Amino acid sequence: MSEEKNNKLSVADKKEIEKSDGEHTKTGVQYSPAVDIYETENSITLLADLPGVKKENLDINVEDKQLTITGLVETGLIGNEIEKEYGIGGFTRSFKLGDSIDLSKISASLEDGVLTLLLPKAEKLKARKIEVRAS
Repeated sequence: MSEEKNNKLSVADKKEIEKSDGEHTKTGVQYSPAVDIYETENSITLLADLPGVKKENLDINVEDKQLTITGLVETGLIGNEIEKEYGIGGFTRSFKLGDSIDLSKISASLEDGVLTLLLPKAEKLKARKIEVRAS
């Protein structure tokens, strides 16, 4: 994912999750994917780098206002050069969601190794213009 710094773009690499980040119950290497987050008036959007993850190996769950993204890259699913560059293993990333998100309307799409999650804001929290009526 790219970040804007001083009007220049830079790329943040994914990082392997350290053992100090907690014990893992899954075998193999686990990565914490790079994620860009931006907010608009109506929603929050998350863009997560998940190179080599297929739709069938991707789980997105919301429980107790915690959004968890879990993906797996299997050996042989992607080319050797890509495997060397990105590695084989799992991806896991979690986010705490506030009351401002309408959990029932979260949507996701996966294209070219980028997961896009759209988190719409709850209607009651969206800014609205109040019309003034003359008497």
